[in-house]
Amino acid sequence: MGLTPDAEPLIHRHAARLPEFLGRNEVHLLRGGDELFPAQEQAIAAARHEVWLATYIFHHDAAGTRTVAALRAAAARGVRVRVVVDGFGSKASLDWLREQLAGSAVVLAVFRPIDRWWRWLQPGQLRRLHQKLCVVDGVTAFVGGINIIDDRVDLNHGPTDTPRLDFAVALRGPVVEPIEQAARAVWTRAWLGRDFGEELQALVRSPEPMSRLRGLLRRLRMPRGKRRDGAWQDLPPVCAAFVLRDNLRQRRMIERAYIDAIRASRERVDLITPYFYPGNAFRRALRDAARRGVQVRLLLQGKVDYRIAAMAAHALYAELLGHGVQIYEYLPAYLHAKVAVVDGGWATVGSSNIDPLSLLLNLESNVIVRDAGFTAALAAEFETAIGESRRVGHPAEGEAGLRGMLRRGLVAWMAYVYLRVAGATGRY
Repeated sequence: MGLTPDAEPLIHRHAARLPEFLGRNEVHLLRGGDELFPAQEQAIAAARHEVWLATYIFHHDAAGTRTVAALRAAAARGVRVRVVVDGFGSKASLDWLREQLAGSAVVLAVFRPIDRWWRWLQPGQLRRLHQKLCVVDGVTAFVGGINIIDDRVDLNHGPTDTPRLDFAVALRGPVVEPIEQAARAVWTRAWLGRDFGEELQALVRSPEPMSRLRGLLRRLRMPRGKRRDGAWQDLPPVCAAFVLRDNLRQRRMIERAYIDAIRASRERVDLITPYFYPGNAFRRALRDAARRGVQVRLLLQGKVDYRIAAMAAHALYAELLGHGVQIYEYLPAYLHAKVAVVDGGWATVGSSNIDPLSLLLNLESNVIVRDAGFTAALAAEFETAIGESRRVGHPAEGEAGLRGMLRRGLVAWMAYVYLRVAGATGRY
């Protein structure tokens, strides 16, 4: 990235721990909302105890309406339903969402709301909730990059004929427990951060303060983790790990997991991401893999939604192409997937892009799967997408010579300023 010197020592210093792989999991790959939403709605319809849902965007379209209906119906059956959305990503739909949930027992929390201009002046407002999680009864979980928005709707460009490329996974097994804990934690963090002062004021003014206090404590209470070791014996022996990027103990775990997998690669590294601007250590891992004969392929945006993000990625084309990394641009539709395949037995699906916002600022979550069958399924999706994409030639147009150097310097400076304003410290 060129912001600062080598970031590798810092990555190792900030990694709280390695990903914890758990066996006996059932993992299914889901392509787009066309596959995710029916499966998720069916799981919510079967819920008996709890539903936790966290998303960056909860849009007021058909997909959002169906999800609201499923959540309301579950709450009406006595299921404990908790939803958290990001205050920026879902800003345009918040009034609609509150109206749709009014009168139900669904409890909505907003992560860092931006309902007043001075909210932008508060520390940490550029650090957003970017996770997409849904957990039902601690048994079934959904994790990926898919927001609650129709595949053929783009917030900036309107309706599209072709669905965006995106993925999620449906999971059962021991890996569901840490996913549930993460969903609870982010809901609680958002609810306390936004509504706790209002609740205390209402408590003081209430004619029955003890009754209101008991209700407040019931909403705060987080059930203990439920270990179900004996319940997973019939599931396939698939190893999976849930990895987070937060602003607490696990600040660089997703980045570290990627870099470790790329360094260990022997045959292939296939990576899809719409927003690509990795730091020095990540880029070096890609270059080194290509130099030792690993086939390294990046699938990036061809149909651009944010010009500045495309400019950042293009600034790195010449460097990576010069070291043997292959770059493709996806053309049929907008690209939103964040997935990777390394060799024949390592794959990841999640919400994290390979850029400073995801790797240093936002709350993100990925699932890493060590299984030949799942890796083969994701690899097949990658090959299909590559077949619909354009390979970038070398040298990258506009990136050679003084013009390219100036563009790279400008992108690096803008990234540096943004990270410092957002409160990120250390090297990237």
